[in-house]
Amino acid sequence: MQFIKTELDGCVIIEPKVFGDQRGYFFESFNQKQFEDNIGKVNFVQDNESRSSYGVLRGLHFQLPPYNQAKLVRCIEGEVLDVAVDIRKGSPTFGKHVAVKLSDENKRQLFVPRGFAHGFVVLSKSAIFSYKVDNWYAPEHDSGIAWNDPGLNIDWQIEEESILLSGKDKLLQVMSDTEIPF
Repeated sequence: MQFIKTELDGCVIIEPKVFGDQRGYFFESFNQKQFEDNIGKVNFVQDNESRSSYGVLRGLHFQLPPYNQAKLVRCIEGEVLDVAVDIRKGSPTFGKHVAVKLSDENKRQLFVPRGFAHGFVVLSKSAIFSYKVDNWYAPEHDSGIAWNDPGLNIDWQIEEESILLSGKDKLLQVMSDTEIPF
């Protein structure tokens, strides 16, 4: 596996070594020792998976302490644009984001540490998205930032009229109007 640091401290792109032949392919999607050697110790407690159609945008989500989460995300089928926003007050990259295409073809993963908001949009006809988290989901600690916050200036690489949001995500506010506890 190759661990590629991004401009946001702690956000790391992981590229597996894929072995393919006429039968298909094989790759190691997670290796605890390599992960700890390159990123640090994280105790993942839950795996989640979603299936979404073209234009579905989920995010930008985070959980408030003490239920804040780190995530290891990947796209098993299809293609998504995955985005992590640094919401750590005092961080030199506060309010900055990293955007990475994750797909069944490139098999890349993104590690999103605690203190980041996270979201993705489906760029293919449909996508299956999978992620590990290091803390339990707690709905009463759920929070987020509006996907189209002009202060974040995220290029979602999709026409705005194609974006499909949940009712909850439609209510999210811009970062300057959101309580950021980190």
